[in-house]
This record gives sequence, structure tokens and C-alpha cells, in this order.
Amino acid sequence: MSEAYCQSCGMPLGEGGEMRGSEADGSPSRDYCKYCYEKGRFLADCTMEEMIDFCVPLMAQSGMDAGQARRQMEAVFPQLKRWKRD
Repeated sequence: MSEAYCQSCGMPLGEGGEMRGSEADGSPSRDYCKYCYEKGRFLADCTMEEMIDFCVPLMAQSGMDAGQARRQMEAVFPQLKRWKRD
């Protein structure tokens, strides 16, 4: 089974589901992490670009070059459910 990623910020959701957000009924979200989604609602009202701006420093703290992190997110985020255009 492939690893699941948050469909808003791209963070791995973890094997045990401990990083998953929650739906309105309290069940674990299949698509979003606890930092992006809680009780069936997104926690931040932001654009994809604002989410990338928020995430770049976090990736840089984990050792990735900030420019590389931004390029990677700019390529991946448009494919995530929250940001995908039909």
C-alpha cells in the first residue's frame, strides 16, 4: 500500500492515522491532516500560494533547500485535491 499524503499540504498522513484530520462526524479524514482539517472544515482559509509560502520554511527546517522545496510544492500542490482545478 502506498503512503497517503494530505491533499492540502502534502504531509504524510502516517501508517496509524495519527496525523489525519477529522470529518464533521468525528471520523478520521481520508484526505487531510490534522493541521489542515478538523471537524469537516479547513483550518486555514488560504490560497495554494499562501499554503506554499507557509510550508517552505517548514521544509527548510527539515534540511531541504528552500528553493528546491518551493519548486517541488509548486509542481505537486496543483495535483492535490484541495487545489486541483477540474
